[in-house]
Amino acid sequence: MNRAATFALAPASLTYGLCVRLRNRLYRSGTLKTYDVGAPVISVGNLTTGGTGKTPLVKWLALQLTSGGKRVCVLTRGYRRNSSGRIVVSDNASALANVDEAGDEPFLLAHDLTGRAAVICDANRVDAAEWAIKNLSSQAFILDDAFQHQRIRRDFNILTVDATNPWGNRKLLPAGILREPISQLTRADCIVITRADEVETSRLRAEIESLAGKIPIFTSRMRLVETRSVSESEQTGSADRQDPVAAFCGIGNPNSFFSLLRREGFKIVHERSFRDHYRYTQADVDRLVNDATARGAKAMVTTAKDAVKLTDLKFGLPCFVIDVAIEIDQEREFLNHVQQAIEKRT
Repeated sequence: MNRAATFALAPASLTYGLCVRLRNRLYRSGTLKTYDVGAPVISVGNLTTGGTGKTPLVKWLALQLTSGGKRVCVLTRGYRRNSSGRIVVSDNASALANVDEAGDEPFLLAHDLTGRAAVICDANRVDAAEWAIKNLSSQAFILDDAFQHQRIRRDFNILTVDATNPWGNRKLLPAGILREPISQLTRADCIVITRADEVETSRLRAEIESLAGKIPIFTSRMRLVETRSVSESEQTGSADRQDPVAAFCGIGNPNSFFSLLRREGFKIVHERSFRDHYRYTQADVDRLVNDATARGAKAMVTTAKDAVKLTDLKFGLPCFVIDVAIEIDQEREFLNHVQQAIEKRT
């Protein structure tokens, strides 16, 4: 965003900031009520719009808690889904909704956590939690993208901060990408700096420490787990890193995806990014293939979040999914903080 646009949006950001501060004050005073759902609640969120690596962290937490014997349910509002009300995306055992009904990230979580954890989309997460306890026997909840969602009481509040773009231009919406003032990170019980392998993080860590005091700070990175075909019924094998590829995605931080590919040795001859949560058409895919072919690409690569919206489309080139997972430094210490919060509740 250029300076002129930022200046023009400054009054709207000021109004937005006043509303955010008032809302936070009302929650602190108890005027706006926070509800206890009667089970441990872990929240994962951020201060900014766009991708900070929340979804891989939610998945990691769900797998850790289920490995410890908990019946876990992930609660999310399901951003940009083509449905309303409550959608049970998965019920611990199997997927029950498609990607249009659930939204790309909840659907991906349900797919990756099938047989391990339930996933529910509902703007009213209090009601959704109560329903899950009654109908799914859920014992613990993970709130996805919920730092601003203060209506439900949480036992452990995790804030993710993207090392590659922590605060944008430091302006509140709509002039910047901040949902809240940076000072509000003090509401967190723990801060996870994501993509810490992509940039030097000492200055960011020092700034967070100056604001957060003794709040634990951890660093993390994304690692490539595997490559696989978008359509297993039509394509087999994995992407050959010796061949030139075209990379595309519709995520909050596309540059991070392209950087990961380069670090992993992929030869990228063409990049294309779409807006976050983009819904692809066959015309989009045809244009991507034409542009990739013109630049000498032998295959195409994309993210798992994009892939769930591509399975019904036809590709003129092999198209592969890059599966990633989060890797947390001092993982055991981080997990101990989470488990201690749960044990206090139980």
